[in-house]
Amino acid sequence: MTMTPIQPLHARTGQPLGEPLPTATNAQIDAAVDLAHAAFASWQASDGATRGALLRALAAALEARRDTLVPLADDETALGPVRLNGELDRTAFQLRRFAALAEAGVPFTALDDPAVPGAPPVGHPALQRTRVPLGPVAMFSASNFPFAFSVLGGDTASALAAGCPVVVKAHPGHPRLSLATFELIGQVLQASGLPAGLIVGVLGGVDAGVRLIRHPRIAACAFTGSTRGGAALQAEAQARPRPIPFYGELGSINPVIALPAVLATRGAELATTLAGSITLGCGQFCTSPGVLVLIDGDAAQRAGNDAFVQALGDALRAAQPHPMLTPGMRRAFDTGVAAWWAAGAQPLLNESSSGPAPRPVLAQVDAAGFLQHPALRDEVFGPAALVVRCGSIEQATALLAAVGGSLTVTLWGAETDSADARRLVRAAMAMAGRVLFGGVPTGVAVAAGQQHGGPWPSSTAPMTTSVGDAALDRFLRPVALQDAPAWLMPLHGRV
Repeated sequence: MTMTPIQPLHARTGQPLGEPLPTATNAQIDAAVDLAHAAFASWQASDGATRGALLRALAAALEARRDTLVPLADDETALGPVRLNGELDRTAFQLRRFAALAEAGVPFTALDDPAVPGAPPVGHPALQRTRVPLGPVAMFSASNFPFAFSVLGGDTASALAAGCPVVVKAHPGHPRLSLATFELIGQVLQASGLPAGLIVGVLGGVDAGVRLIRHPRIAACAFTGSTRGGAALQAEAQARPRPIPFYGELGSINPVIALPAVLATRGAELATTLAGSITLGCGQFCTSPGVLVLIDGDAAQRAGNDAFVQALGDALRAAQPHPMLTPGMRRAFDTGVAAWWAAGAQPLLNESSSGPAPRPVLAQVDAAGFLQHPALRDEVFGPAALVVRCGSIEQATALLAAVGGSLTVTLWGAETDSADARRLVRAAMAMAGRVLFGGVPTGVAVAAGQQHGGPWPSSTAPMTTSVGDAALDRFLRPVALQDAPAWLMPLHGRV
């Protein structure tokens, strides 16, 4: 199999950045997995202090290399130093948060169920339900967060805290940054006296990813990216002789439902806020609001909604998005918008643009058209939003059901208890991982209560999250110990 070199590109100009970078051969990918497998025995037996020390050392190393890493990331992504410095801070915070969880013993918690005398079903032997690490994890870096969802992002941090080594496939959109991060990791591992196989990096495209996920020593996969790419990799994970868990965070259109009453009082403010969310990061957020549902119950409500849409269009027209992450994403954005027009959406804002930076797009369709054309329910990754006009709460809930699954749903105006508010909340909770009652969905807090994952097509495993404390649960498997000897009890899954 031929491995095509990766040519780094300057995101703002599209021009080459240095020489093409060689990608990993099949033999090198296999060797990377073997290194991770060799490191697994000692790492799964490590205690929380050891895991926490590594995660804290990685956070400190990231911060120490800030002046080198941020310019590399900016050249390859055009996300700007302010955004990238903030993202580096978030990444260091994630590493330290999972360090604290490991140090607190969270990965080693067990449920004790003492023996009950007598015959079943009342009586039972002594049971202890503990958890063990899965093994080496294949982690696919994301394009749109070159720090927080990349080489040392949340997937890597949570897998390490759970006791699993990680083999990272770098994203080809920021290869120079990834190589610099791999170098940093190697130095930290060496200084800590830890095996090089705890975090191993490979550079490559689709073929490298397939080779990695097919390797029999890979025990799980974490992925952040497109629905199409995630579906293909999930199929590979399930087609193995021994299928493995595939944790994919995929595409999402993140509906926002704005009730007429809140727009009547706060329409201008909310239009500005929403426009900022749609264009944030050039719309390249997995939680970017892609669909806005408005309810035209009567003439007054329609007039208020019209005024809101006009204000939203004006705010978007004034925005100046930066270049998209890659030329491929720029082409995909244009293709997605063209699919809206082919499906009958009405252009409200569609200014022509060329080059890597698109202009914001705003379109409108009625509820019947949205339900009729599946293309209108596909994610358009970039600064674009589709307004859907419906006539009732019942139609709004039908729209949510048609979407199927989303990372988020935002409900504006549901603060007061009513039958309509309850219907909307039930419909939103049925198809989203996170339901907001204020603000906008962009921005995902790293916290104990976070849920970043929803029903398909927003993720492949809606019972899990890729952000927040519970992310480490993905890489631990329950085991029941029955009548275990006393020497084993303090060790739990760290044998």
